[in-house]
Amino acid sequence: MNPDSTHSFAARLETTAQKVAATLEALLSDTLLDGEIARPAHLLAAMRHGVLNGGKRLRPFLVVETSRLLGAPEPAAMRVAAALECIHCYSLIHDDLPSMDDDDLRRGQPTVHVAFDEATAILAGDALLTLAFDILSSPETALPAEARLQLVNQLARAAGIGGMVGGQALDLDAERVTPDEAGIVRLQAMKTGALLRYACAAGALAARADDETLARMTRFGEIVGLAFQLADDLLDVTSDTATLGKAAGKDAGRGKGTLVSLHGVAAARQRLDGLVEEAAALLEPFGPEAETLRQAARFIARRES
Repeated sequence: MNPDSTHSFAARLETTAQKVAATLEALLSDTLLDGEIARPAHLLAAMRHGVLNGGKRLRPFLVVETSRLLGAPEPAAMRVAAALECIHCYSLIHDDLPSMDDDDLRRGQPTVHVAFDEATAILAGDALLTLAFDILSSPETALPAEARLQLVNQLARAAGIGGMVGGQALDLDAERVTPDEAGIVRLQAMKTGALLRYACAAGALAARADDETLARMTRFGEIVGLAFQLADDLLDVTSDTATLGKAAGKDAGRGKGTLVSLHGVAAARQRLDGLVEEAAALLEPFGPEAETLRQAARFIARRES
């Protein structure tokens, strides 16, 4: 990227992050929805702590930009993006628990179980998980019922046993028995890649795109998911806790196998370059209109935190 385009991309990313945060702020207010009895203040505060704590909001950004490219309405796309971020943040809250990765920092702030307590952190994650499907299924997400059903169905699969949660289970297994390269790729495609793949597919579903376009955007999401995890593994080796806003060097400390530990830093960076090229090639049919998504792939691969 040239300096001007880098600044433009960063500004667009920040603007979308602010819009997503505002949407989440409204969704996590103390205003009751039809059918709700009460919103316990302590639980709501823990949910807000786990969600409204900054972050790049990359997954929502991919939803919004893919939706924009394919013509889905922005208000609906923003709610889909917020639902996905609820799932992502619930997964982080649970992943940080003492029984999982046992982390004290997330985005430079105390994790939810440290700021509150472990039981409240578990419940905050549970509540965010269910809130995501409330958001998607609500008529306020102004899409045809069939599109909302597809979005619900595909998010359940991306987040569940065959996606993110299954990947977390494989990640725990990897602390006991180091997987081979195919096992590492499968683990990462599930734990990290599944939600990034959904982020790009969701824009196509919201736009009611044809099957070919949906397949193309789903594959684009798979590629950026691979790039994100590979960049994350590199940062775990080359960065520090202050820069990352979470503990660095944890994979090596736990003996977890990664593609970086298998092939080295130089090979990982070369692989990242190849993934960026593949992502760009997938976007060729969309011409200049897809430039922001091309920049997103480069940003994901070359991020520093």
